[in-house]
Amino acid sequence: MVATLSVPKVKLKNPPLRIHRMGDKVLRQPAKRISQVNDEIRQLARDMLQTMYSADGIGLAAPQVGVPKRLIVVDIYPDKPEVPPLVLINPEIREYLGETVAAQEGCLSIPGVFCEVLRAQGVVVSFKDESGRPRTIQADDLLARVIQHEIDHLNGVLFVDYVENELLLDQELRKHGFQMQDVQRRANPLAAPALEPR
Repeated sequence: MVATLSVPKVKLKNPPLRIHRMGDKVLRQPAKRISQVNDEIRQLARDMLQTMYSADGIGLAAPQVGVPKRLIVVDIYPDKPEVPPLVLINPEIREYLGETVAAQEGCLSIPGVFCEVLRAQGVVVSFKDESGRPRTIQADDLLARVIQHEIDHLNGVLFVDYVENELLLDQELRKHGFQMQDVQRRANPLAAPALEPR
């Protein structure tokens, strides 16, 4: 059934959806669970993929396009047409694995801004696929990072909320036309010395 959602991995001049930027309220609203996986949800996923490829992204959450639903799309191989993207409906992290790793992150809703964020090296995630079938996958490294970043979006959290160096963050945001007042600073749950599975 993955083929139902294959869209060309190309940049469209006019992508189907508009990506909301930090400062828009929709990015801070917790998304609602999807009760039924139907054609409307599949079309939303398709539109999200086309919008993501058009913006040179590797992950996109429905709240970023103004839809407060628990749906994310991920493709860490945008240059490989043969590798299908991942569509995760109602995704939940079941377990964090491995070390806590710091790496640079960016976000399509905060273009141009890149900062270091701590994430678990691996995660076990349960979700429904685009056919509505329950699935569980283990993701590592970049894929794990993108999934954690996108699931944060479903909870109204942006990666900048975790950045510890306030001065550096302020400079980065100003440089790209964003404001520190739109950051909702919070403790990174993975910054604790011991990383315990949930």
